[in-house]
Amino acid sequence: MSADQPSSSGSTLAEVRAARLQKVEQLKAAGLNPYAYRWQSSHTAQALQTEFQDLAKGEEVEVDVAIAGRILARRVFGKLAFFNLQDETGTIQLYLDKARIQGEMAQQDDQAFSHLTQLTDVGDFLGVRGSLKRTDKGELSVYVRTYTLLTKALLPLPDKWHGLTDIAKRYRQRYVDLIVNPTVRETFRRRAKITASLRRYLDEQGFIEIETPVLNAEAGGAEARPFITYHNTLELDLYLRIATELHLKRLIVGGFEKVFELGRVFRNEGISTRHNPEFTTLEIYQAYADYGDMMTLTEALVIAAAQSSVGSLQVPYQGQTIDLTPPWRRVTMQAAVAEQTGIDFTALPTVAAAKSAAVEAGITVENCQTVGQVMNEAFEQRVEATLIHPPLCWIIR
Repeated sequence: MSADQPSSSGSTLAEVRAARLQKVEQLKAAGLNPYAYRWQSSHTAQALQTEFQDLAKGEEVEVDVAIAGRILARRVFGKLAFFNLQDETGTIQLYLDKARIQGEMAQQDDQAFSHLTQLTDVGDFLGVRGSLKRTDKGELSVYVRTYTLLTKALLPLPDKWHGLTDIAKRYRQRYVDLIVNPTVRETFRRRAKITASLRRYLDEQGFIEIETPVLNAEAGGAEARPFITYHNTLELDLYLRIATELHLKRLIVGGFEKVFELGRVFRNEGISTRHNPEFTTLEIYQAYADYGDMMTLTEALVIAAAQSSVGSLQVPYQGQTIDLTPPWRRVTMQAAVAEQTGIDFTALPTVAAAKSAAVEAGITVENCQTVGQVMNEAFEQRVEATLIHPPLCWIIR
């Protein structure tokens, strides 16, 4: 959205920003800091919702609660107001009573309630202290005594009813996506748990992680178009790595026996919501081991990651439950293709015979030059979509 486009309120973003900057000046004129330096919370929203889930309607608990977060909703009714506050873990309601707040904050701000209700907006960060109360309508709330405006937001959040629905914009502005689509945060948390579990498991198995160079004199280890940069001192073109393979193999040559790197690689190719020109790979190399050992290791890594991130080997995914219980079935590529197509490519002596059999099975093989390429097309077109559960997805190429 550009500055001259209307926001959900009907005003342009430039007008909204100007109005909020005016509130910043009003806060400063009142001797208040619209950008506080620090805040110490005692609880999170989720912890409060869990600890006091049995609190009865109308009941108040005299505990000292300090919590901070972003204002997601504001409802003002004269001398009472209700805000929804969102922190990293979830949301909780703020119960704001004018008499209580004025009585507690009179010495530092004799218009504390008015400043709170008139000079804050959805999107601002607020820190509050108070007790816990469940309203007569059953909403667990922080019954606020004092507050501190932590950060005045100058731009509005996306419309609360429609949220951030543009897929491309969600990926370009992930910080906004995280604000308005809280479930996305769980994806980030699980990814962090997965990467931590991978490193932890490999460390326990005696592997050492070594950071290899990102800038390389040659773009090797995979076939991809590289990003090219220029080293001024060396007067040399360098490439952002497209794989970590070559340096890790050199470490094995140098005498290490178990190495890996979980790192970023860069490929100057297409981009979409499912294809990023920079992404994370895990490459593992082990001396004196064969592909069977690597299969066993991969199975164990996935199981450890599932236990760490979701706490179960029964993983819900896109409407299905994936069962990661070991042992997983191991099957050769040609056997998997034969199961789905009825074609045994190992028994076909020529490319022409392989192509003919594939075409009869409805497989497109126009550009294939070898039997292996024909079999690979059969695998990609007819087998990959069936590889849902791990007992079916070990393919030895």
